[in-house]
Amino acid sequence: MARRSFERLVALRFLRGGGGPGSGFLRFVTGVAVGGVAVGTGALLLALSIVRGFATEIEGKVVGFGQHVQVESYLGEPLDDADSLAARLAAFEGVERVVPAVIDFALMSAKGPQGRLIEGVLLWGTPPDGQPFVAGRVGEGAFTFAPDSAGHVGVVLGDELAQRLGAGVGTTLTAFSTRGLDTGRLDARPTLRQFHVAGVFDTGLADFDERFAYTDLDAARAFFGYAEDEVRRFDLVLDDIERSRELAPAITAEIGPPVFARSIFDVFRHIFAWVQLQQNIIPLVISVLVIVAAFNIIGTLLMLILDKTREIGILLGMGASRRAVRRLFLWLGFFIGVTGSLLGVGGALAFAILQLRFGIIRLPQEAYYIDTAPVEPHAFDFVLVPLLAVALCTLAAYLPARAAARLEPVRSIRFGA
Repeated sequence: MARRSFERLVALRFLRGGGGPGSGFLRFVTGVAVGGVAVGTGALLLALSIVRGFATEIEGKVVGFGQHVQVESYLGEPLDDADSLAARLAAFEGVERVVPAVIDFALMSAKGPQGRLIEGVLLWGTPPDGQPFVAGRVGEGAFTFAPDSAGHVGVVLGDELAQRLGAGVGTTLTAFSTRGLDTGRLDARPTLRQFHVAGVFDTGLADFDERFAYTDLDAARAFFGYAEDEVRRFDLVLDDIERSRELAPAITAEIGPPVFARSIFDVFRHIFAWVQLQQNIIPLVISVLVIVAAFNIIGTLLMLILDKTREIGILLGMGASRRAVRRLFLWLGFFIGVTGSLLGVGGALAFAILQLRFGIIRLPQEAYYIDTAPVEPHAFDFVLVPLLAVALCTLAAYLPARAAARLEPVRSIRFGA
């Protein structure tokens, strides 16, 4: 025990740079080695936290819009006998909710200060409780379809869409449905209906906020000319999103044509592939920093051995075993790894807290679907990464430790004289 305490004591003294001539330079070199480990560890932890944050944030928003499984007709036509089909879908294992939806293209216009503005939208008919994700992100007004005093059914717009239309809560919108105009009939006319803006939501997903408007399911059926028992699709909410990969093909196979089901991972394949790419590549790239730091430790310890050759010779001459000298430098590599890892963990935690509270890193929302970089620190990462960094630093010290243990005491003392 005393021998090990001696080795640790000398290793800590070397870590501080000793106290002899040239110790200032050695302290600088050792500081660079510790800083390299700190930067590598902190960068890797931040990368993992940000990638996890992206995955959680994007998945939560995309799933909130599209639910877990979407069931529709591959012919592009409405699904009939909706009540019976909904009951069959609800009977599948793992299905918690079946939400009917009528989604179709419409033109919406609003009269503003600069004249009448027109935008193409996807008008989404849904039950009042069918979109809890969107309802929770209404910033103005409320997620309600109740008619106003003039009898106009309520509609809830995305923030981007509302800005383009110059509309706010209480604005009256005129909607035009072009469904059925491609029949070739000369007397075909677009369907017109007026709505009032009951609320404006902002999810941070620009592609969705500028496209969708929500209204009452029955009002959407009447507007688009759907029968009372028809819907465009069903959105299924499951008890586990991962179950959607197997359930979607099972629904398609059991119910049969023209019904087919798609997992949310298939509907938004490009978004999930983008998130997966970040999860696979970024930690790999950042890990190079830790490896470079480990090689930096080898160079630092070799320089330290060169400078401390006389001291090492004295230790050997006083009876210290070569194994003890080897352990001394392994302890030094261990202490460099521990110090650097603790600094990296502290820096990563401090930055994560600042990012969560103040959103320091801003992102272009149209490219990343969110306006600030999300962070989601995991305790597992903050334990595993420092342990791996310390192990790597200790292993990196092995070659310099062997070199120090092979020094000849007499030659070493003469070398330093």
